Amino acid sequence: MEKKIILTALCFGFVSIVLGAFGAHALKKILDADQLSSFEVGVRYMMYHALFLLFVGTTQLLLPEQKTIVYYLTVLGTLFFSVSIFLLSTSKATGMSFKYLGPVTPIGGLLLIISWSMVFYYVITKKA
Repeated sequence: MEKKIILTALCFGFVSIVLGAFGAHALKKILDADQLSSFEVGVRYMMYHALFLLFVGTTQLLLPEQKTIVYYLTVLGTLFFSVSIFLLSTSKATGMSFKYLGPVTPIGGLLLIISWSMVFYYVITKKA
């Protein structure tokens, strides 16, 4: 499972760098300041969670089953949060309406909060 977590973290990191560069160069010309700012939030949170997953995948502070739970919460949360922001912030530029994704973003955020909270709980309750 550790390899899967680390590979996912690397994919999230790669995608966030590519999308960050895309936003800074290509999207800067077609999105307004608010849309670009929202897009950047999605990129930033994807990178934060790439780093978080690197920690989860390499730490000895979590049991394998705990890593699995945190992994799935983090992946779902990141996809719901960041991808919904990417689609919502670029909807005017693409001419596609993604308004129905509005409720998905906070659900993703909640999943991310839960994943971090669980890691905190697992670490603080770990017996030495």
